[in-house]
Amino acid sequence: MVVARAKGSHVTTEAFGRYMTSANRHAVPTVIFTDPEVAQIGYSPERAEQDGHRVRTVELDMASAGAELRADGYQGRARFVIDERHQVLLGAVFVGQDVAELLHAATIAIVGEVPLPRLRHAVPAFPTLSEIWLRLLERYGL
Repeated sequence: MVVARAKGSHVTTEAFGRYMTSANRHAVPTVIFTDPEVAQIGYSPERAEQDGHRVRTVELDMASAGAELRADGYQGRARFVIDERHQVLLGAVFVGQDVAELLHAATIAIVGEVPLPRLRHAVPAFPTLSEIWLRLLERYGL
């Protein structure tokens, strides 16, 4: 920002603008490339509550039709951390083979603060691992 101003560029400080760092420590995706993989972004339930959010978690085994196509006997687990007041995703954890592929969608949902009722309309391709998104939203009640 300092260099841009020194060059005479018009600099705004709005969130998500060119010169502002808007992602925070809660919106940084992390993947541990182990077997099984662990992919995580956002708040844990405990941290979300500490920061004043009214939290609900939704968890599921990932043994769905799409996961079974990935590998025979596929095993995995998924968890959403949801802000009940605003119905947005605050955090997500996926554990299983190739779950890092699910993390970008979670990153977009968290950074964009996409309301879950709207996210419900982002239908994943079937049958794929991403089917877990619909199953988690259904478990939530959408």
